[in-house]
Amino acid sequence: MELLVKPSKSEESLFESLYKKIDTNTAVVGVIGMGYVGLPNIISKAKRGNSVIGFDLDESKVNMVNRGGSYISDVKSEELSNLVLDRKKIFATSDFSLLSNVDVILICVPTPIDEYKQPNLSYIKKASIDILRYAEKGALVILESTTYPSTTEDYIVKNAVARGLNVGEDFFVAYSPERIDPSNKTYNVDNTPRIVGGHTSRCTQLAEKFIGGSVLPVSSTKVAEMSKVYENTFRYVNIALANELTLICNKMGLDPWEVIEASKTKPYGFMPFYPTAGVGGHCIPVDPYYLSWYSKKFNCNAQMIELAGEINNKMSDYAVDRINGILNSEKLTLFGSKIAILGASYKKDISDVRESPIFRLYESLIRMGANITIYDPHVDSIRIKDTIVNIEDIDYNELGNYDVVVLLTAHSDFNYYKIADKSRNIFDTRDGFKEVGRFKGNYYKM
Repeated sequence: MELLVKPSKSEESLFESLYKKIDTNTAVVGVIGMGYVGLPNIISKAKRGNSVIGFDLDESKVNMVNRGGSYISDVKSEELSNLVLDRKKIFATSDFSLLSNVDVILICVPTPIDEYKQPNLSYIKKASIDILRYAEKGALVILESTTYPSTTEDYIVKNAVARGLNVGEDFFVAYSPERIDPSNKTYNVDNTPRIVGGHTSRCTQLAEKFIGGSVLPVSSTKVAEMSKVYENTFRYVNIALANELTLICNKMGLDPWEVIEASKTKPYGFMPFYPTAGVGGHCIPVDPYYLSWYSKKFNCNAQMIELAGEINNKMSDYAVDRINGILNSEKLTLFGSKIAILGASYKKDISDVRESPIFRLYESLIRMGANITIYDPHVDSIRIKDTIVNIEDIDYNELGNYDVVVLLTAHSDFNYYKIADKSRNIFDTRDGFKEVGRFKGNYYKM
């Protein structure tokens, strides 16, 4: 093995010992946070041959994993059960002192924003405290949670140095942003290209070796952190452009989806993004505000991000206005109307409701006096403030009893021909009926 820098004998034993463990898949892996990023990572590393300990404060997740049950659609219970119960490769716990038994630690915790759209790094802060309290010398820590540049340095490296560790010699730290797209059938945690930025060259080497596959090493943790927030900011801004196109097309009597489909026939210089009644998910509506907030420390105003936020945030109100217009055309009002919303998750064919447009749309319609029923084959219930709203399986024969049927999430499970045949008025926010040629009632697109 060729080292970038010739280490001393004591350094060599720690670096090379861990490198060999990683190379032979004998390193014990700890994953902090067993959510949509953490659990697929646990499965991936266990299938590779590593023993994996999953850490989470949520005892229900810990117990479910130890029974071999999955709570995430991208992870099959059969596969998890085999690795937990049969092969004994996975163990979950809320006891963070067991980090002392771990060689490589992945931090996969949430990084939300607060009501003022400011970063909440409390989960990263707690993870770093636990790691530096319990982890042994020679461990490698890889932060995967999306965050602003300098987080890895501020929360892990500086605290490690304060503890007396020499990062890059007896403790190793890197940042490698997760790239997990729920329900994506082509790209997953194992075959998606990754970026790695280490605090030192040796940190980068170890992280690159551990992640494996197609990896691009970059010059620092800050570059890796910035690349992740830029990826999702790119999407957020372009979704805003598609949403603005929708507002313009509506005034002109044009179909924005037809415009976008026509534009994407250009084989270069164009990438299609589509309108939505609200930007959902754990990354796109959150990450741009990490960059916007951090930029202010350098007297930079992220004007395009703020403008994109204004456009994206008003799409829910636009959807309500359109629904109200449909009702008015039937000489009805929102107050007392019966509305069916199809889809609660933020994306088709998954159960994830984080930042879904269902929340703002439901609250607005209820506040105006509408009676709402939500249908979603992947979601059982949602919490809106202090209220649990139960979600039903779709009954196509009941759709004719609603004044408006709103398609919010274009799940593959929905039978769009039956919906078209049974509904009096359809408001389609996802272009889900593009294959349907005939409608019993009126059909409107966002």
